[in-house]
Amino acid sequence: MADTNLKQKAVSGVVWTSIQRFSRIFVSFVSSIVLARLLEPEDYGCIGLLAIFMLLADAFIDGGFGSALIQKKRPTQEDYSTVFFWNLGVSIVIYLILFFCAPVIARFYKMPLLSDVLRVQGVVLIINALQTVQANQLNKQFRFKKIAITLTGTSVLTLGITIWLAYKGWGVWALVAQNILLVAIPTLVYWATNKWFPKLVFSIRSFKELFGFGVYMLLTSLVSTAVNNIQGLFIGRLYNPAMMGYYSKAHSTERLASNTLSQVVSQVTYPVYSELQDDKVRIILAIKKITAAIAFLVFPLMFLLVLLARPLFILLYSEKWVESIPYFQMLCLAGLAICLQAANSQTIAAIGKSKEMFKWGLVKQLVGVVFVIAGLWLFGIKGMLAGMVMKSWLIYFVNASLVSVYIGYNIWTQLRDLLPILVTALVSFALAYLAGRFCGLGMYLKGGVELAVFLVLYVGIAYVFKLAGMRDVGGIVRPYMQKFFVRGKK
Repeated sequence: MADTNLKQKAVSGVVWTSIQRFSRIFVSFVSSIVLARLLEPEDYGCIGLLAIFMLLADAFIDGGFGSALIQKKRPTQEDYSTVFFWNLGVSIVIYLILFFCAPVIARFYKMPLLSDVLRVQGVVLIINALQTVQANQLNKQFRFKKIAITLTGTSVLTLGITIWLAYKGWGVWALVAQNILLVAIPTLVYWATNKWFPKLVFSIRSFKELFGFGVYMLLTSLVSTAVNNIQGLFIGRLYNPAMMGYYSKAHSTERLASNTLSQVVSQVTYPVYSELQDDKVRIILAIKKITAAIAFLVFPLMFLLVLLARPLFILLYSEKWVESIPYFQMLCLAGLAICLQAANSQTIAAIGKSKEMFKWGLVKQLVGVVFVIAGLWLFGIKGMLAGMVMKSWLIYFVNASLVSVYIGYNIWTQLRDLLPILVTALVSFALAYLAGRFCGLGMYLKGGVELAVFLVLYVGIAYVFKLAGMRDVGGIVRPYMQKFFVRGKK
């Protein structure tokens, strides 16, 4: 009975989190299209230059406590209150540090406007600290429906305000307002509707217990964030803000595809894995199903984006973003690995191996940054992107190896399970590319032919050979489709 209940919660969580994520994707997609036409690459570049500072600060504020609260089976009121006051206090201190360091950062990039932008956007850190515990409680309680409704509504409201500000000529400040609203509105909703309030208590015992697990999650997050965003420092220092804007647009568009589905699964699977942490057989089964489902959906999507990158960017963003296209195509190759990373890393965290995660995370990230720097040094920005692709695959293989060691899901078995999906996507890509190359049509019609050929081949091969990922996706979707049709008949 307990197993069935947990499965129902997990499936429901995947559905509601998918609704939330894909609704936000749609809103972000519309926002990206409209804002790309109203704003300049320099405006996006300005925000992109500050990303590493904002992300590092946010990771440090959380301190790994969010993961520790979810990993702990029965957190107490003292635990929640202690984490809340810690997050709030650290966020204020870090904001003040960024406030006074803002002129130095602006001089580093030789862009005076960055000082004011960082000081205003830095308020996001304090606002986010106010909602971290509230959001973690909702995740812990599998209340994904509430999260989905809140974040989807926030995205729609923020979209309207941001487009209006951009239309009125606010430039980069429209993007700053967007970033603040996306955090501020959910914070207000959670505090207004959630019944939890902190007690005036800070427990040293709770702090030590949670920090014992969370410190390694923090260090892992800091290293990962620094390495994943270090390219922004190089681009900002060595190139102009417009180049950073082209890269940021390519990166954000690729992340809509590769990160979204894996984040949907991660948000749900981490609490599920935590509940199953003492039963490795069931965890292995869960990893197999989740990884196959992710790969079945994301692999073809990444290959399609590489195939259709040019007509897609010109149609959506206009000719002024053409320079982003080769960056985007290379990042999609990294996205193939990124979509698989979370399912493995979440498992290691859920069984309490945060120290091992940190040690191996440090190794893979340091080696990864060598790839990025070497690529930049030898071949410029495209070489740097090639280094990012190599780094993404390195991270996946290290994560898969850790699952092999600590969970017992052999790495070669993992790769063998994924190989049919990868081969199917590659064959579909190659034949669709050849069909487009020899059809002799214009750019958009050619793209339509390539899309049709790819989808028919991919779905057809998957159906004929009964790929595991297709079954797993069907197992999640089918019960909800049946409920929908039953209601429709009534």
